[in-house]
Order: sequence, then structure tokens, then C-alpha cells
Amino acid sequence: MRIRSIFCALSTSALLLVGATAPAAQAAANPYERGPAPTISSIQASRGPFATASVTVARSSVSGFGGGTIYYPTSTAEGTFGAVAISPGFTASQSSVSWLGPRVASQGFVVITIDTLSTLDQPDSRGTQLLAALDYVTNSSSVRTRVDATRLGVMGHSMGGGGSLSASRTRPTLQAAIPMTPWHGTKSWTTDRVPTMIIGAENDTVAPVSSHAEPFYTSLTAAPDKAYLELNNASHSAPTSANTTVAQYSISWLKRFIDNDTRYDQFLCPAPSPSTLIQEYRDTCPHS
Repeated sequence: MRIRSIFCALSTSALLLVGATAPAAQAAANPYERGPAPTISSIQASRGPFATASVTVARSSVSGFGGGTIYYPTSTAEGTFGAVAISPGFTASQSSVSWLGPRVASQGFVVITIDTLSTLDQPDSRGTQLLAALDYVTNSSSVRTRVDATRLGVMGHSMGGGGSLSASRTRPTLQAAIPMTPWHGTKSWTTDRVPTMIIGAENDTVAPVSSHAEPFYTSLTAAPDKAYLELNNASHSAPTSANTTVAQYSISWLKRFIDNDTRYDQFLCPAPSPSTLIQEYRDTCPHS
């Protein structure tokens, strides 16, 4: 009886020890989690849990892209953040994607919305400029100490979306890409290895999904994870103004793959069903 009592006491102590250390072990398993546990309300909100500030990047102060605006969390209490560069489309300026700056930054990212060297720049040039903007943010900007240079992503609208595909193919170390109603003359992206969410629009007449977003998605055979979100009854310009559907899925994708935060899997897998907001959704769930 005494031996059994000692064994039970030791077992109880071991369980208590495991229980005491489990939260620390869980936290150590993903040091990149930022912010509280997400909810539908939190990812749909116009602002996330982080207060943000912004700094203007003058065209004359940088090379390789046309300047822009950096949005960043004001607190570094949780550590450094991943960074995302966002390009506008053909003939557009950063103002067309500026709504995403504070919205994504407030979820725990450093975001730069860029102006391109020329509003007429083609997609591959925009991809090069997205990478130049990320290099500036991580190496030279006033917020560089807030950024983890190993956790980077790109987004873009129209030719900027095509640029995000080009940037991903050029720099496979990127953690995430989100081309929004993308346009590119190249249709095959079989060598692109970056986790990519493509956002198309059902009524897009500038970059019809049948000749742009859909074949882009299908061709991403080397990407470890990919998703295709088609906005219901939406036009080419849908991502250029505040759009809750674009925001919630973009934020979930960035958090899942730049921050490796599996708490956001619940918003991506299983795939959402068609609705008044979503015409179609495809994915490679479960995510790796």
C-alpha cells in the first residue's frame, strides 16, 4: 500500500508539473503569434487590437520604388512583426489600396502601401518594386527594428496583383502573397512556391477570372498552400475600397502564413460556402 501511495503521489506531481509548463511550451511552439485569440468579429472589424501610427516615405528618399506610406503597430511589447508590401494597379496610386494599410497593421503587421515609379509600370516591374519596398522597410526605414525580416508578404491590385505573383516567383522566401483581381500576361506560375490566396471578382471585365485569376490559381502547382476567393457580383475595383470580405480573408491568410498562427485556420478551412458575398472558394485544406 505504501509503494502504491508513493507511486500515486509521484504521478500526481508529474501531472501537475506538466500542467504548469504546458502553456509555456505552447507559447514557445509559435513565437510569432501576435494579439489575442481571433474571432469572426475581430477579423471583420475595421481596426484590430493594435493601435497604429504611420510615416510617409518620400519618393526622393528611396530607390527602386516610388515612395509610399508605412503603417505600424505602436507597441512592441509582443516583439517584432511581419511586414507586407502592397502595390496599386495600372494608372493608380497608393491611395487605391491605402484602406488596407491601417486595417492590416492593426492586426499586428508592418505594412507599406507603395507608389510605383510610373503609374504605367507593368506587373513584373511592380513585383520588383514590391521587393524593393520590403527591403527598404526591413533595412533602412525608421521602423526597421519593429520588423522580422524573415516574415514578409506581398499584396497588390490588378497589375499590382500580377506584380505580387512576379515578386513571389522571384523571391520564394516570402511567406505569403495575395493578388487581388490580378492582371498579368503570364498565365502559368508553376515555379511559384509561396503560399498564395488569389482574390477574383465575378463581374471583372478588366481582368476576367476565366483568363486571369482562375488560371493563375490552377497553375500554382508548386505552392504548398493556395486558395481562390471569388467575390460575388463584384467588379475589378472591388479591392480598392473598404471591403470586409477581402479584409477578413486577407488577414486570416497573412496571419496563418506570415505568423504561422494556426488559430486562423478556422476562418480558412473548411472552405466557406457560396453566399451573397462569395461566388466561389477553392483551397488546399488542410494547410501545411
